[in-house]
Amino acid sequence: MTPPFRLAPALLAMVVGLAACGGGADDADFEFPGSAGTALPSELMGVVGNAEKTEIRNGSYGSSLAPHPTRAGYFYGLSDRGPNAATEAGRNPPGIIFLAPGYTPRIGLFRLNREGRAELVETILLKDPKGRPITGLPNKQFGGTGETPYNLDGSVVTLDPDGDGMAGYDESGLDSEGLVALKDGTFWVSDEYGPHIVHFDASGKEIERINPFAADPRNKPGRRLPAELATRWPNRGMEGLTISPDGKTLVGIMQSNLHNPGSAVGSINLTRIVSVQLDTGAVAQYLYRQDAAGLANSDIVALSATRFLVIERDTRFFGIDSGTVRKNIYQIDLSRATNVDASNLALRATQATLSASPAHGLLVGGKTLEQLIKEGGTAENFAAGWAQLAALGIQPAAKTLVYDGVAAQKYPHDKMEGLWVIDANRLAILNDADFMLAPDGQGGVKQKYLYDGKVDNSMLYVVKPNQPLF
Repeated sequence: MTPPFRLAPALLAMVVGLAACGGGADDADFEFPGSAGTALPSELMGVVGNAEKTEIRNGSYGSSLAPHPTRAGYFYGLSDRGPNAATEAGRNPPGIIFLAPGYTPRIGLFRLNREGRAELVETILLKDPKGRPITGLPNKQFGGTGETPYNLDGSVVTLDPDGDGMAGYDESGLDSEGLVALKDGTFWVSDEYGPHIVHFDASGKEIERINPFAADPRNKPGRRLPAELATRWPNRGMEGLTISPDGKTLVGIMQSNLHNPGSAVGSINLTRIVSVQLDTGAVAQYLYRQDAAGLANSDIVALSATRFLVIERDTRFFGIDSGTVRKNIYQIDLSRATNVDASNLALRATQATLSASPAHGLLVGGKTLEQLIKEGGTAENFAAGWAQLAALGIQPAAKTLVYDGVAAQKYPHDKMEGLWVIDANRLAILNDADFMLAPDGQGGVKQKYLYDGKVDNSMLYVVKPNQPLF
């Protein structure tokens, strides 16, 4: 691991916050790739014994992207839970196929060379508090998704990595999706299971954990995520994570709407942004209005204490799937958004219809915010439900489009997931290649191809936003 991080030199006030985005060092010995991109290196993990001889490739570090705080041209990529695929329709019980159940989620440190190519410098395996490598197997007690973990041959996974007697599960397991790299060499990682936010030291060992589960002894007293986040749609947990420029507040975004209070909510266009003050444990929540139901928010990056960039995308492939394909980056502003956390007593005092539930958060007339949007109907992007919230003085984050990946570059991947603000006129984006795999719909996997016939790979692109970011 590199020596302990030092604060980057102070930047101009107009670019406050971007020291955490990788500024403050000499750029002379590397080049940024352009819109054509550079592939992250990968290595063959194995070959599936099917007719296609599908390759499984390690190197899928595209779940998140974070610049090194002080070393120009260096960045971190994050893997998820490992090579996996959804089971076929009709399997009972349903679940997830783990092609390598013992795979350890990891952070890769990369550098850009003089030609703008990415080179892997170091791999940091994530470990539990005892220093044992974790797996990507699901939790059972704290954030179980209800999905059965299967091997590729259809048998149930029997691996017990944490030795607690619950075969196929790992209470420290993560489906890691959001990454923050701090100046002291440590990392914060968010996941899709609990959701959990976990603090790791420079070696990858867990230091502490924040989640919505009051019974979890790993939570520090007074520091917990809102309980309603535990109602996340399975595999749609906390996809993006960032930290405020002063280093005091974590800010995460949920991938999709909550199933709050239950799965009958289905798919709507309300997602939640949550902030946690690290010194006090104080929590706030804000609403984000997606352009349509079923979309995903894949990353969030702080520009200031109230302004952020957010990825909003679908899972369609340009040139393969019909209909609208969305791979967008929005700038959002929370300065006039309403804190809808149940702890905001001032908000609840403004309307007699507002109350709170310990398990489901802020309620409107006894209904969750997700129920309110759902029951207002789908017309005009769920306009009726959002209008009801506005009438109560509840406003979502203001949003402005700053990059349309399809219009600008015919973005070829299904998952735009990593985001790095290089400067006011350059963004780096990274895709999740899923270990170059896709489910075949029959309980197996196939190679993941793009519209040009190439096998998918994690690619780092450097692109220009529609307007200067600051």
